[in-house]
Amino acid sequence: MTMAMSIAQFTFFSRATSSSFLNRTNARFNRFTFSTPFSTADATCTRKKNGRLPVLSALELGGVKIARDDVVRDDPTNNVPDSIFSKLGMQLHKRNQHPIGILKNAIYEYFDANYSNKFDKFDDLCPLVSVKQNFDDVLVPADHISRSYNDTYYVDSQTVLRCHTSAHQAELLRDGHTHFLVTGDVYRRDSIDSTHYPVFHQMEGFRVFSPEEWEASGLDGTSYAAGDLKKCLEGLARHLFGAVEMRWIDAYFPFTNPSFELEIYFQEKWMEVLGCGVTEQEILRNNGQLDSVAWAFGLGLERLAMVLFDIPDIRLFWSNDERFTSQVQLIDNFTNKKGMTSHCYRIAYRSMECSLTDEEINELQRKVREQVETKLNVELR
Repeated sequence: MTMAMSIAQFTFFSRATSSSFLNRTNARFNRFTFSTPFSTADATCTRKKNGRLPVLSALELGGVKIARDDVVRDDPTNNVPDSIFSKLGMQLHKRNQHPIGILKNAIYEYFDANYSNKFDKFDDLCPLVSVKQNFDDVLVPADHISRSYNDTYYVDSQTVLRCHTSAHQAELLRDGHTHFLVTGDVYRRDSIDSTHYPVFHQMEGFRVFSPEEWEASGLDGTSYAAGDLKKCLEGLARHLFGAVEMRWIDAYFPFTNPSFELEIYFQEKWMEVLGCGVTEQEILRNNGQLDSVAWAFGLGLERLAMVLFDIPDIRLFWSNDERFTSQVQLIDNFTNKKGMTSHCYRIAYRSMECSLTDEEINELQRKVREQVETKLNVELR
């Protein structure tokens, strides 16, 4: 694949930022997104006697040290290849300059601003979980297809790589957490193409209500929780995408009832943003939350990041190629006596599909300058 490149620079004085996350990121990140290179996996490698480097020999996640033999085992039920084990230490969601980390932090920003830091945040929980945690605790039926070896990575017959961040829901409830956000890498056996990858990232949100919170409203607990859930997630959608049209679709999930999907009208089509619902009472009763109601939501970070940052291929999230990871670079900044800050950025323009001509690059540069000036409310020079 041939990739043409052009380097351009421009300087602007910043005054203020615009309202939505999408507006704040589009001018800076549209098609030329990331400002610092990816690091390699957060793990150490040892050299074999034959001189070859093995796949990540050991790593530590969530305070738990994981060795390769803990995941890729000589067990008849084990179906985890080295290529999947090597992703365990990557933790893209913890890299603040990576699009997954940027999106995670934008969601954190919304909840911190609207719920006074009420939600506990977890992003380092160990991805090795029991079959009970992954399926039974969230009421996945015994005959559900997701339990099959064709769909899930099994370490052994009772241990899997989590298929969803909901695998931690029960343990957090038992530990007394009533408002929490869980972010992490999740694993599902899937064919790889531009929109599918066997490793991706999810965020789970959960909120528990006591009877005192809904009784004064005149509503039953389920109706109260459903109304609060929709209000919360509509606000999140506006925070990320701006003033978009939205609609709620009835859905089915084993662990919520009623269940919904939120869709937004974006780029001239309806797009599903997330799934959610009122938590099944059995889950709450099983984990010490008697007489309570709760809501939960789950969203895929890659899916939203691909739209927000205009990323054409999900495989690019895992790239270590600096031609992709370093396309926008702050090379100089200063603040003058009037209190105005000047930033000078260098941008590398490339196409994933064809060689760019000078005319095409100049047109991209013109559009970037227009968006930076109007959407970020800055003065170009």
